[in-house]
Amino acid sequence: MKAVVDKSLCVACGACADTCPWVFRMGADGLAEAYRGFGRTELDAAEDAAQDCPVGAITLSRSSSCCRLRRSKSCRCRSF
Repeated sequence: MKAVVDKSLCVACGACADTCPWVFRMGADGLAEAYRGFGRTELDAAEDAAQDCPVGAITLSRSSSCCRLRRSKSCRCRSF
């Protein structure tokens, strides 16, 4: 599974990296990034991080090749 952070929305609060550090980290630009995929064992924490994001910048996808179009009707990934 895969997480995508929309950096144009990210406010660098660090909540996702605190909640789920094995998927999210703060990048060199100071913004959050999803640096690796995750499995079922990390799913709950990844979902918590996405729900806790104050600006809704995180999208979770079952697909490893998510189209990266956040909440778009043209997105063909199988989002949660």
